[in-house]
Amino acid sequence: METLDKGLPQHIAIIVDGNRRWARERGLPTLAGHKKGAERVGEIVKYAQELGIKIITIYAFSTENWRRQKEEVSYLMGLFDDYARSKIDEARDLGIQVRILGDIHELPNSLQKALSQLMEETRNNEKLIFNIAINYGGRDELVRAFRKLLLANVPAADLSEELISNNLDTAGLPDPDLIIRTSGEQRLSNFLPWQGTYSELYFPQVYWPDFDKEQFDIALEEFRKRQRRMGK
Repeated sequence: METLDKGLPQHIAIIVDGNRRWARERGLPTLAGHKKGAERVGEIVKYAQELGIKIITIYAFSTENWRRQKEEVSYLMGLFDDYARSKIDEARDLGIQVRILGDIHELPNSLQKALSQLMEETRNNEKLIFNIAINYGGRDELVRAFRKLLLANVPAADLSEELISNNLDTAGLPDPDLIIRTSGEQRLSNFLPWQGTYSELYFPQVYWPDFDKEQFDIALEEFRKRQRRMGK
């Protein structure tokens, strides 16, 4: 998976933070921020593909987000459902393969079906892999991976980093080169703790709905400046 520009990251993961604050500062309902944020996801994914980036991972809904107000959670589930159903043709046309990170079995049945269809309809696409982390938590992911290994009766002596990686939601994919969290918050919030061990971190001050192509270019330029030693 080589990109068009060797200075570009191969895999970018993004914590799309600040939707609610973006809306409040504009006197808009909180839900309007989520809607604008969803629109921004589509724009950035397509732009990343144009640049030659091969994998984009978006942190859409965490295992902790269920604690939010019922109205907001319900709206988000509907927004994800509409997004999944409306993007099938576009993803197919653009050659985007969609994968889901997280445990979808706790999601509403309608959304489970929509996400399953989206994955099935795009599974043979190869131009870009778009991971949507929904009902995802890094610790939960590790617990689910260890359970799979225990159920497979894997001997303790056979455990290895490679084996654990192969049982994560991101199995078969390279770890993210760059993790971006918008809104200025400087923490990972249970996002890709295993995979992000050597990722470069970037924390722009802008809210996600304002993270446009120009902001994305700034993030890429910042990445180019970094010297990745990987512990060497």
